[in-house]
Amino acid sequence: MSSPQEYAVHAELNVDIPARDGVTLSTDIYRPADPETGEAVAEPKPVLLDRTPYGKRGRMERHGEWYAKRGYVVAIQDCRGRFASGGEYYIFVNEAEDGADTVEWLAEREYCDGQVGTFGTSYGAWVQSALATQDPDGLAAMFVNQGAANGREATFRHNGAFELRWLCWALTLGGGFAKRALDDEAIQQALANVDTRDVLANSPIQRGQSPLKHIPNYEEWAFDIMESGSASDELWQSPGINFERYAEETADVPTVYAGAFYDSYTKATCDNFTLHADRAESDQFLLLGPWTHGWNSYPLPSWNKSYSGEAEFGEASLRDYQQTRLDFFDHYLKGKDTWSDQPPVEYFGMGTGSGRHGTKGRLHHGGDWHDAESWPPEETEFRSYYAQPDGTLTTEKPPDSGGTTSYDFDPSDPVSTLGGNCSSYITYEQREERILEYPLSERKLQDLTGRGGYDQRTRPDTFGAEAPYGPLEERNDVLVFRTPPLAEAVTIAGPLRVSVFGETDGQDTDFTAKLIDEYPPNSEFEDGFALNLADSICRGRYRGYREEPDLLTSGEVYEFEMEPYPTANTFEAGHRIRLDISSSNFPRFDVNQNTGGPLYGDRESRVATNSVHHNAANATHIELPIQPE
Repeated sequence: MSSPQEYAVHAELNVDIPARDGVTLSTDIYRPADPETGEAVAEPKPVLLDRTPYGKRGRMERHGEWYAKRGYVVAIQDCRGRFASGGEYYIFVNEAEDGADTVEWLAEREYCDGQVGTFGTSYGAWVQSALATQDPDGLAAMFVNQGAANGREATFRHNGAFELRWLCWALTLGGGFAKRALDDEAIQQALANVDTRDVLANSPIQRGQSPLKHIPNYEEWAFDIMESGSASDELWQSPGINFERYAEETADVPTVYAGAFYDSYTKATCDNFTLHADRAESDQFLLLGPWTHGWNSYPLPSWNKSYSGEAEFGEASLRDYQQTRLDFFDHYLKGKDTWSDQPPVEYFGMGTGSGRHGTKGRLHHGGDWHDAESWPPEETEFRSYYAQPDGTLTTEKPPDSGGTTSYDFDPSDPVSTLGGNCSSYITYEQREERILEYPLSERKLQDLTGRGGYDQRTRPDTFGAEAPYGPLEERNDVLVFRTPPLAEAVTIAGPLRVSVFGETDGQDTDFTAKLIDEYPPNSEFEDGFALNLADSICRGRYRGYREEPDLLTSGEVYEFEMEPYPTANTFEAGHRIRLDISSSNFPRFDVNQNTGGPLYGDRESRVATNSVHHNAANATHIELPIQPE
């Protein structure tokens, strides 16, 4: 039985915890208290640490109280340079040392039994993996929900391209709550007036000319990430950004890596688990739902929602986020039998739904939970599906005479993003009220791309799309390869790999890939439904996962390798497995200007003629992780 709610809560606010360089990190401490007297109990308890850049009050405060009532000391800390903490903010670079110093400080308090667990989502997951690279004394368990592994490979950048969500984040949740903005009404008003859609539409932006010029330290890190792609750059070697590099030094403690198939960290979540499951002696777990980024606010019991975008999975997909974490920490920090039956891998296999309308007209895609001993599941068979010259996708290699298909890629008219593994592609709603009348903390955030599964058709609210709206496959710069209708269901679970054998007429370009579950038409979806499952991109100069750029030679054939984020899905009989190939996915990724010029910031652009090969010598294909029937 998990810890019951039996305590009151004693709060000590704004405790200054010193970092090794003398900067103080403001922390709220919530302790279990006697329900009658309200005084903190004297008996030492395990401590749970959550470090956040979003302010340690409000939702975080209630979150601290929830666990304190169940017998944990909870420390919630503002990250360096944010809200009440001291120091200058540069995204993630100080989090390894700051987090480790905090763990060791907490472990030495009289109210701590010597064990410190960590938890947190998104940024709160990054900082856990960062501090773990320092192997601090007292660290005993971690619940890492939706965090990074190697920021250069997938999260900040993605196979050479830049994930524009970080520019959006810098302009909103990041910069809008920067200390300089909070202290200066004029700066905060200037940021409130920014419509991220306008910034993206006028990309690439320039240093000193962007809205971030009002907060120079934020402009510095944002442009560093956008302009720097070489692995040798110091930024990408930091223990706050590249945890894979420090795997051997990382603390060996029981850890849950939790994530979601439509999350912006899906690949990193799986990478973390597979890396540490192989090296660690302690128990490691992977938990993957069908959700998008984040989790529902306390006190709602469900882990996200029963739908992602326009795809609905049913009540079976719901999980109690707080209770799941409590069961984990009760087992490893209190010795309770609350996690002993948990398999190493638990994932939600999407698909097997009715294909009809769910709530609010969503596609009922359905699915159920599965257990496994490893990721991918141990009986996985990888099978290649090849692009054919007639537009089909089959398990047979294309003929010698398969040839190529060419299209023009115009950077001024990129393919629009429609859902997927997106987060933070946001802007604040534009209001006439001034900042004092309507603060940023109360302004609604508007989503630019959607998150999760979407029918791959533009509509009036699709960012960057223009009338006439319709299926992305009708664009001249989108190549579609699809299987015939399946005679029997095909189930996949695991990592995806795509190889596009392509060429271009310039020095650089991008190729993109997108895996789609194509539903046949029915009475409720008369045009069928093209459900996106995963996507990826490859920037030509960084093809083959190069650490340093190497420009292309016009007319030469290259293999552009991609890893769309892992997924688990059943393609039902009658469906088609579909692979879309193009050269842009905007604003999910920044647009290649095709010139071979600067990685970001090139104001020159050119239309590229790109060719995809589908012949025996250069067989473009996708490799799927097939599961046994």
